[in-house]
Parts: sequence; C-alpha cells; structure tokens
Amino acid sequence: MRGSDPNGAVYWLARMIAGGEDPLFIARRMLIFASEDIGNANPNALLLANATFEAVSKIGYPECRINLSQCACYLACSAKSNATYMALANAEAAVKRWGDLPVPLHIRNAPTKLMKNMGYGDGYKYAHDYEGNFTQQEYLPAGLEGSRFYEPGNTPRENETRRSLHEHWGTKYGY
Repeated sequence: MRGSDPNGAVYWLARMIAGGEDPLFIARRMLIFASEDIGNANPNALLLANATFEAVSKIGYPECRINLSQCACYLACSAKSNATYMALANAEAAVKRWGDLPVPLHIRNAPTKLMKNMGYGDGYKYAHDYEGNFTQQEYLPAGLEGSRFYEPGNTPRENETRRSLHEHWGTKYGY
C-alpha cells in the first residue's frame, strides 16, 4: 500500500489471509496506515479504513476479505503524506528538549474567580468573534513562539492547506 501499488497490496493481503493472519489485525494495520502514511493528503482514507475495521468486526471471515481487498486497493491508490506523523515527531522532540513549558495565561481557562484574578484568560481572542473565524494569537508557550512543527506535504489537498495557513499566519511560520 505504501508504494501505491494496488496489485502488490492485494497480493500480499491474499498471502496474509492464506497464511492465517487474523483479519482484525490486518484491518487494524490498515487503520494505522491511513493516518501514518496517507494523513491529510486524503482524510477520507481514515474514514474508509475505520469502516473496514467495523465491517471486518461485524462480518467476520471469509466474507470480510472482500472489505479488506477494497480497502487495501483504495489505500494503495490514495495520495500519500506522512506530514502529520512528522509534525507529531517534531512536537514530541520539542517537548523532550524543553520539558513542561507553562501554558500561556491568555489561553488558560478561568472557571474560578481566583483564576480570573490571576490573569487566566486575559487577552484571549475568541476566533469566532473575528472575520473568517480566525485571529492571529500565540498558542505556543514562551520560548517556542513561531515554531513550526507541521509542514504540509506536496499533495493537492495539503498545498491548499499550506495556502490557507499562509493567508492566516502570513510569514510567522513560513508557510
């Protein structure tokens, strides 16, 4: 599936089935693959993989092999991107390097009077109060301002996302 070859994908699926692999394990791996290797290049892949997992759970073997084949071919033919997987790895590296940086006061919830008096929520900009439901505001902790963890892949859908991010954030993140 990763190599975008539906013929190879369905052949190795048939080999796994013939070898006695649990169909739920195969469906689980497809579900993981949909996010890990396809991601935002085609968000519908995750929906189809989840539906396949549900179908395999409900139908069982031998009929579920048809659902697995449909999903394997779809995932193999889909545009690929690991950008969200890499974004998480980048953010995890920052967490490991910088530790538990404090949440900026302006994005902290203030459910009590004491928290309000301490400045929690001061300066928070509710995005829905602004044109296009967006306003520039800092959401990262001090020291990480402007850090870019997510780099959209070079797929039609992600290039659209990149354009939108640039329109919203200008040069802040370099999109």
